[in-house]
Amino acid sequence: MCPTTSSASTTPGDGTRPSAISALWNSSAWPVQAKLRVHRTGSRPQRKSGTQKQAIGRSRGGLTSKIVPLVDALGNLARFVLLPGQRHNTVGVPPLIEGVVFGALLGDRAFNVDWLRVELDVRGAAAVIRPKSNRKAAIDYDKDIDRWRHRIENCFAKLEEFRAVATRYCKTDTSFRAAISLAAAVIATR
Repeated sequence: MCPTTSSASTTPGDGTRPSAISALWNSSAWPVQAKLRVHRTGSRPQRKSGTQKQAIGRSRGGLTSKIVPLVDALGNLARFVLLPGQRHNTVGVPPLIEGVVFGALLGDRAFNVDWLRVELDVRGAAAVIRPKSNRKAAIDYDKDIDRWRHRIENCFAKLEEFRAVATRYCKTDTSFRAAISLAAAVIATR
């Protein structure tokens, strides 16, 4: 809504602004201006091209993506998050475990962070994560349950049987997610 300060009217085209618009124009509450590139036909704004939001990142091996999976006890893919190759694995954990009830979380040493262990303690779940060798205080973990961590690696091996998933043929993250979901559905029906 525009504030009205006076009832003085102007005729269109006389070069003056109505007082309400000029008061808003001169005020410091005017929103920050942003540049918007518009196609020459004026139909729709152009999106910035590139890999910013396509879960593609640069790492030592070139342009890569990470799949952070949540796997059930049988090794079937339940949920997954795509991350750019340079992002750390723990970034994808909060959306994965949100709303999921489980008794234990198995992970490799990359998931050995204090905030994740605290989150699992609050939930009442066991953190079956091997501690890193450079950790100052030794943390116990259940070695019998840790033997089942190979199920996660087996899930990756089954997914990589599909060339579209193994080499990421898809350009967009949406179509890559669809390819992973389709591969997981095919694996689940075997």
